Amino acid sequence: MRDIATIVQQMTLEEKAALVTGATPWTTTPVARLGVPELFVSDGPHGVRRVEDVNTLGAQSIPATCFPTAALLAATWNADLVYRMGQALASEANAIGVGVLLGPGVNMKRTPLCGRNFEYFSEDPYLAGELAASLIEGIQSGGVGASLKHFAANNQEHQRFSIDAVVDERTLREIYLPAFERAVKRAKPWTVMCAYNKLNGEYCSEHYTLLTEILKQEWGFEGFVVSDWGAVHDRVKALRAGLDLEMPGPKPRRTQAVIDAVHTGELDAAVLDEAVRRVLTIAFRAAETPKGAAFDVEANHALARQIAAEGMVLLKNDGILPLQNPQRVAVIGRAAKYPHFQGGGSSHINPTRVDSPFDALQSRAGGATLTYSEGYPAGEEFQQSLIDEAVTAARSANVALIFVALPSYKESEGYDRTDLDLTAQQVALIKAVSAVQPHTVVILHNSSAVAMTAWIDGVGAVLEAWLMGQAGGGAVADILYGVTNPSGKLAETFPLHLEDTPAFINFPGENGQVRYGEGLFIGYRYYDAKRAPVLFPFGHGLSYTTFAYSNARVSAPTFRDVDGVTVSVDVTNTGAMAGKEIVQIYVHDRHCQFARPEKELKGFAKVELQPGETKTVTLALDFRAFAFWHPGHKQWVAEAGEFDILIGASAADIRASVPVTLQSTQTLPSLLNYTSTVREWLEDPHGRTVFEPLFQQMMAQMQQAFGGGDRSNEDDIGMNMMGFIMETPLTSILGFQEALLPAPAEVIVGELLRQVHGR
Repeated sequence: MRDIATIVQQMTLEEKAALVTGATPWTTTPVARLGVPELFVSDGPHGVRRVEDVNTLGAQSIPATCFPTAALLAATWNADLVYRMGQALASEANAIGVGVLLGPGVNMKRTPLCGRNFEYFSEDPYLAGELAASLIEGIQSGGVGASLKHFAANNQEHQRFSIDAVVDERTLREIYLPAFERAVKRAKPWTVMCAYNKLNGEYCSEHYTLLTEILKQEWGFEGFVVSDWGAVHDRVKALRAGLDLEMPGPKPRRTQAVIDAVHTGELDAAVLDEAVRRVLTIAFRAAETPKGAAFDVEANHALARQIAAEGMVLLKNDGILPLQNPQRVAVIGRAAKYPHFQGGGSSHINPTRVDSPFDALQSRAGGATLTYSEGYPAGEEFQQSLIDEAVTAARSANVALIFVALPSYKESEGYDRTDLDLTAQQVALIKAVSAVQPHTVVILHNSSAVAMTAWIDGVGAVLEAWLMGQAGGGAVADILYGVTNPSGKLAETFPLHLEDTPAFINFPGENGQVRYGEGLFIGYRYYDAKRAPVLFPFGHGLSYTTFAYSNARVSAPTFRDVDGVTVSVDVTNTGAMAGKEIVQIYVHDRHCQFARPEKELKGFAKVELQPGETKTVTLALDFRAFAFWHPGHKQWVAEAGEFDILIGASAADIRASVPVTLQSTQTLPSLLNYTSTVREWLEDPHGRTVFEPLFQQMMAQMQQAFGGGDRSNEDDIGMNMMGFIMETPLTSILGFQEALLPAPAEVIVGELLRQVHGR
């Protein structure tokens, strides 16, 4: 590694200013006289999208493997497989000269309407963070950097360049930041990309708290922060906030603004030097890996097929699957011959090849006869003739396979969905075909939840195939014919109706703001709290075999927060086919001073089992598995008390519960103040000690005022007096009795606070 500090000293102000702004849409500025190389970055969450001409943004890219999108990747729940995909991405990036891939995205699926949900993993921050970390580690193991994005609260496409996401501190810390935190701390990405939007009134590109205090100082991020393309508004302010590299370039006016700001003293030269140091470090690191070697096209295609098969989710199966050698198969739907396998926008890949589901089915069908019906048009028009043709084919077949793809005009980067519906023609098609053919299987291609209540009862099976990548056609055929046992599970809840979703009344916002009014309660957290039914719960996915859970246990029934606890459970394949089960560990806090979700995912493992085989799954839960963010203490707190460890096959299928007791080792200062209620004084360990004598005296005086005895109830003034006292500030309660006190209420409370806080 070069002596970066010396190079920074040798650079001119003009060279430094140029380095922190892109030279082209995809490259940084080289400094030939000092041996500083250019750094080539490229879109790449699920494939390398490098254009030949670096001065263009939208030209067709060099062929590369189009892997499944993050929506499917998350449904694998397979961190090792995700790591292997990262390795393959790195091999292709190196082959075509890319130093940093712009991905993965770990923004939460706050609502299924977000147009970019195909690039995001989950509604759950733990699952998203674990898988993102694995992908980053895989990419960077090949000497290619990853760019974790979009930091932060980029959960919609509507007004994404300017919308102000208003998020309370606990929600931000517990829902929208943890996936970033886990990925940064564990995988150490070379870069982090800021979001376009504002967060609580400040553009993310200019957010000092977000970029410097949290990301760099608190989490120890050592790479550079890059803007999303066009996200910077004030270059100097962004530099001061911690944004190191602005993209795209060239932007001569931005470069000059930095130079002028240093000359005038508006920008500390040390701030610029730190940004330069960070960019140089990554540019030299990327240059260490040789570029230009060919990648294994066939091996990567095979890997893409394996990933696709593991992430497809069998949502419903009335016994129709796997197919039992049907002789006449009606294949219906444009997506069967023209696969819809990736999303639109900046991550659109020029694939090395594409497998057609229809062709793959033919290769599996043996001597069966397959017919094809288009079913629905490419555009928005309704064509009854296509439905009629499909019905005729389905009526004379043994089974109907309907491939339904949510069209790009309904979901893509750049705009959000307006509903959860398939197109009117697709719904009519499914209903008409299933009315004449009870053995109907629906194969879905989409990035997030879709409504199914209008037709799901009439079909025999539903396979969620997502945006499955270029090799997904073969994976679909493998699952339908039982060559592969489905093992994917949902990384997001599928609701019954759009109106049921947590963000429904707060999305997409108005007057330039979107309020995250649902707070902590997104996804399954919300449905648990509401006791609301869903179409398919988080973590749901069927198999062609069955699994039994037994002997759930923990390493210790009582443990210290700093030690954590280990959870084990035996899982047995009780069916006749080899398969993979995803064991999910949730934590339930029985009592907390703040509202908490009913349960939260804190561990998972995917285990492969032969028929009759039993394996023990063991997972460690650390301090953070039990902690919540305390906005008063500005830190993570794990309160002493009782918790339940819930072991499940989905969020709605809990197979075992093990109680544990946590012993807290944290010593927290008191937060009592002049407005603290009587209840807060009694519940505070520091406050109760000094307040208890006064409380007893206060209650005695209260009883005397009400005529003695225990008549401090609603019979006297129509209210529960004790309930009123407990929820009223101590200063106010004492103020009601001030004539009986030796000093004013504020003075008495002030003395108590002095004793509590030691000053």
